[in-house]
Amino acid sequence: MTRVLGAAVLALASAACWFGWLAWDRTYRVDPATGVASGPYEAWQVIGCGVSLVVLVVLATGRLPWWTVVPVVPVAFAAAWSLTASTYDTSGLWPVGALVVLVGTLLATALVAGVTAAVRRRARVRVSP
Repeated sequence: MTRVLGAAVLALASAACWFGWLAWDRTYRVDPATGVASGPYEAWQVIGCGVSLVVLVVLATGRLPWWTVVPVVPVAFAAAWSLTASTYDTSGLWPVGALVVLVGTLLATALVAGVTAAVRRRARVRVSP
C-alpha cells in the first residue's frame, strides 16, 4: 500500500510541475522590429520546471524503486500537458506534442533515476563494513 500511495503522490507532484510552472502561460510575444514570435514560456519557467522534475525524481528514487518512478513521472507529466494542449490547440497536432513530451520526459527520468539509484547503491557499498 505504501508504494501505491507513493506512486500516487509522485504522479500528483509531477503533474503539479506542469501546472505550476508552465500551464498558466499561453502568451506569445512578437518582436516589433523583426516580427518574430516567441513563447509562450520564458527560460526561467522551463528551467524551473526541469529542476523541479529532477529534484522530484531524485527524492522519489530514494523512497520508491526506480522501476516505479520511471513510468509514473513521464505519464503524469505528459497527461497534464495533454490536458492543457488538447484544450487550446487549434491545429489538432497536440497528440504529436504529447508523444514528444512523453518520450523526452521518459528518457530524462530514466537517466536521472538510473544515476540516482547507482549513486545510492555505491554509497551503501562504501558504508558497509
